[in-house]
Amino acid sequence: MSGARTRERDLKNFVLPEIGRLEATGDVWEPYRLVDPVGQCVEPVAIYFKDLLAAASPATTLYSYGNDLLRWWRFLWAQGLEWDRALREDARDFTLWMQLADKPVRVHWRHRGKDPSEIPTPKPRVGRLAPGSPNPVTGKPTIGKKYAPSTRAHFESVLRTFYDFHLDRGSGQLLVNPFPLDRRRRNGRPNAHHNPADEFRHERTGRYRPKVPERIPRRIPDDKYTEVFAGLRSHRDRALLAFWVSTGARASELLTSTQRDALPGQQVIGVIRKGTQDYQQLPASPDAFVWLRLYQEEAWRKGVPRGRNQPLWWTLRLPWRPLKYHAARAMFTRAVELLGANWTLHDLRHTATYRMTEDPSMSLVYVQHILGHKDQSTLQKYLRPSRDEVISAGLAHHARQEAKKAAPPPAPPAPAYNEDSLNTLFGGLLP
Repeated sequence: MSGARTRERDLKNFVLPEIGRLEATGDVWEPYRLVDPVGQCVEPVAIYFKDLLAAASPATTLYSYGNDLLRWWRFLWAQGLEWDRALREDARDFTLWMQLADKPVRVHWRHRGKDPSEIPTPKPRVGRLAPGSPNPVTGKPTIGKKYAPSTRAHFESVLRTFYDFHLDRGSGQLLVNPFPLDRRRRNGRPNAHHNPADEFRHERTGRYRPKVPERIPRRIPDDKYTEVFAGLRSHRDRALLAFWVSTGARASELLTSTQRDALPGQQVIGVIRKGTQDYQQLPASPDAFVWLRLYQEEAWRKGVPRGRNQPLWWTLRLPWRPLKYHAARAMFTRAVELLGANWTLHDLRHTATYRMTEDPSMSLVYVQHILGHKDQSTLQKYLRPSRDEVISAGLAHHARQEAKKAAPPPAPPAPAYNEDSLNTLFGGLLP
């Protein structure tokens, strides 16, 4: 291991091995477990996950953190390093690799364990955009070959908090956090001279944390939403979209509803909030309940389980199973791909938020409560003009300029009037 510290790593040719895994256990006491290449549980990660569960973190947080920890452990295994002996040079090298190298290509499960020369090269699909290029319909870039800045920032935050936890705990031989704070922010209290009239700034950032550009929420224009809606194949899918775009609920939240949670008489539907796990009733549009009733009548005739405590959303084919997030996302992806777009389910939440904030009779306090936001300041980004609005305003400006050029010149004054008198009267505005 000492030799690995004395020579520079060949990061340019380094390939992150696909060893180890993050496995779901189905146990609420341990939802996810990080497993090493020989099938043994990684104990430091298990202890950290237990602490996150005690802090009321949902299982989705463990899954998100676990993927970052698995990426770091694969680097440690490839370099022959122990997790508690990693130095800041190791964190620096892997952060640099994530910044410049291409993301590893995931091996299909049919080809796992085979020799790389035996794996056929996948044929590129006709008409598919190059990785990272913007979609011509939505303007959203496609998934690129490099790690996104948000992915690298999330990785840095997870690893820094992971090592801070074990430093406070005194685990192993750990003496220093490999992911330190920025040199300028390491000492002193963050926001020490904060002005109460200003927003708090993130002054405790990591040294290797990249700058993440602010994301602009993407909305689905009304005309395009109509086209997507018209391309859906079932009443269930139409009801789902109508609820998503009218309630502003997250995609996973709406899928937690049971049949007793939909109350057409009160025009509300109940969901379990993602972060707090609280139950909340959300107002929905009347047409959402119309499509829901059509879906229920059709589903019950086919034999879908019926009961107040039964899930509200089910698969369309036997065997009947509650609809999960990945299946709902695949349904929506197929619908938008017919238009050549790459909107996501979360863009429906953005669309609902834009519609509510643009209503002058809708207070932002109500919008904040419906969306489940902790702070009203998070709605400020929805008050700015969207990409489509900016483009439409710019095109309208150019159209006015062209119309102004094409307009005929004003007629000269009649010869019976004195030109000097007219200029005095109109302030010299005549040509």
